[in-house]
Amino acid sequence: MYPQFLIAKEGAVMNETSFSVASLFDLSSFEHKAVFSGCSYAWQVLEKLEAYLLRQALGKINSEHQEYSYLVNPELISIGEGTVVEPGAYIRGPCIIGRNCQIRHGSYIRGNVIVGDRCVVGHATELKHSILLNHARAAHFAFVGDSVLGNDVNLGAGAKCANLRLDGTPIVIRYHQQSISTGLRKFGAMVGDGCQIGCNVVMNPGTLLGKNAKCYPCANIGGVIEEGRLVKLSCQVSIAEDR
Repeated sequence: MYPQFLIAKEGAVMNETSFSVASLFDLSSFEHKAVFSGCSYAWQVLEKLEAYLLRQALGKINSEHQEYSYLVNPELISIGEGTVVEPGAYIRGPCIIGRNCQIRHGSYIRGNVIVGDRCVVGHATELKHSILLNHARAAHFAFVGDSVLGNDVNLGAGAKCANLRLDGTPIVIRYHQQSISTGLRKFGAMVGDGCQIGCNVVMNPGTLLGKNAKCYPCANIGGVIEEGRLVKLSCQVSIAEDR
């Protein structure tokens, strides 16, 4: 069971079509929209990601690549113009990083990753088998595993997209009275365009957030959060005199 949380602010109610790519992400300006081709459900892109990357002409590094960053398998890494890779960043291919991004000191990109344009991958942030659409930001101490962050998504410091159940069984999406088996043993979160995720939020395996949802800090969430909703913990903090 997740700790109790409140969902406020009226939003569009989801139905089965709300799990489609188009319901969560605007791909019109995303250079690698083809990776989502043929996906009935948004999470199916995770099964296509590695093969898509290996079909690309990788090895094009046009960034301000710093001497003391670490590129492993550079022939499988492409980095766009205007992107700054700071000293101490670790990038392993296959990987595509777009234009005008910031890959900051201490970031860890583990492979099978696509980062769009104008994104931030910050200090102590780890990306693994994931996609960041344009202007997505995971700037501080985040983990993004087997996930997709939509356009203009911001992860607060310490936010986590947990990608593996404790019992290791495949991830199931439960919505109202229905269950959808994803067939994926590792699946973190689909975070729709414009979502704002507060500091130290944990998104449990198989979390789906509709567009423009917001989550207050320190929540432990899972399941389906509808478009435009605000998620916050129901607990209250009281301050008493020290006796």
